[in-house]
Amino acid sequence: MNEINAIVTNIKRGNLKPIYFLMGEEPYYIDRISELIENSVLDESEKGFNQVIMYGRDVTIDEIVSSAKRYPMMADKQVIIVKEAQDLSRSIEKLVAYAQNPQPTTVLVFNYKYKKLDKRKKLYKTIEKNGLLYESKKLYDNQVSDWIRRVLSGKNYKIEPKAALMLVEFLGTDLSKINNELEKLITILPEDSIITPEDIETNIGISKDFNNFELRKAVGEKQIVKANRIINYFAANPKSNPIVMTISLLNSFFTQLLQYHGLQSKDKMNVAKTLGINPYFVGDYATAAQKYPMRKVSQIIGLLREADVKSKGVGANGMPQADILKELLFKIMH
Repeated sequence: MNEINAIVTNIKRGNLKPIYFLMGEEPYYIDRISELIENSVLDESEKGFNQVIMYGRDVTIDEIVSSAKRYPMMADKQVIIVKEAQDLSRSIEKLVAYAQNPQPTTVLVFNYKYKKLDKRKKLYKTIEKNGLLYESKKLYDNQVSDWIRRVLSGKNYKIEPKAALMLVEFLGTDLSKINNELEKLITILPEDSIITPEDIETNIGISKDFNNFELRKAVGEKQIVKANRIINYFAANPKSNPIVMTISLLNSFFTQLLQYHGLQSKDKMNVAKTLGINPYFVGDYATAAQKYPMRKVSQIIGLLREADVKSKGVGANGMPQADILKELLFKIMH
C-alpha cells in the first residue's frame, strides 16, 4: 500500500517517469495507476494531439517505440498508454533499446496484466533503472477484509467485520468487483457510516443470514438445525451459492482450526496473527475447538476432500450437489 501511495503522490505532483511498466496478477491497481496518468498528466486541451491509447493485440513494439519517440505538440509531455500489453509478451524484450534511452518528454505506460517480466532479463533491469516497475500481486483471502477497511477508512467510512467477510465470500478476491460494490454503498450511505451486514444485504443482495459465513459459524457451534436451514437455502439458490465455494471455505476454516489446536499460546492476538484472521473472529475458533477435537478435525479435512472430488463429478454416481453438501454436513457434525 505504501508503494502505491508513493506512486500516486509522485504522479499528482508531476514527478513523472518516462516508462511505467505495470504488471501482475491483480489488475485493480494496474488500472488505477493507468487511469490516474490518463486523467491527470495532460489537460483536456492537450490530450487531442498528445495522448494515445493503444492495445497490445493491435500494435507491435516497433509501432509503440515510433510513437514514443515523437515530440509533444504544444505541451510539455505526451502520454502513450498500451492496454492489454500482455498480448505483446512474446516480443516485449524488443523494448530494451528504447528503455535504455527513453524519450524524456513521453510518458509511456504498459498495462501488463496477469503476467510479469522475467527479473533475470535485460528489460526488467533496464526499466527498473530508467523507469518504474510495479508488480500488482493478488491478495490472499485473509488480506482482502483489511484492504476493504483501508479503502473505506480513506473515504471516511467504517465496516463491521462480518460485513467485510460477507463481501469477500460473495465476491472473492477480485478487488475491482469489490470496489464497485463499495462505491455503490458510499453513494447510498452518508459519510461516517459504519457499514453493517444489513447494509450489505439491502444494497448488494447478499443474504446476511444465509451465506457461507453463517454456515461456517453454525457448523463451528454444531447448530445442526441452523446449518441445515442454510444448506436448504443454498440448494434452492445454487447459482448464488456454488458448492465448490462452500467446500473451499469450510476447508479453510477446519485447516485453520487444526492450526489453532496446535498453538501453544491461545492468546487472542497470537491466534489472529498465526491464522491470518481478524481478532473479532478468534472466539469462533475457540468455540469450534471445544466442539471438534484435533482428531475429528483431521477426519473432517479428509471428508471435505472427498466431497470436493464428488462435487466435480468423480464417484458421485449422479448425486445432486445439494445432497453431497447435506451428506457432508451430517458427517461433520455427527
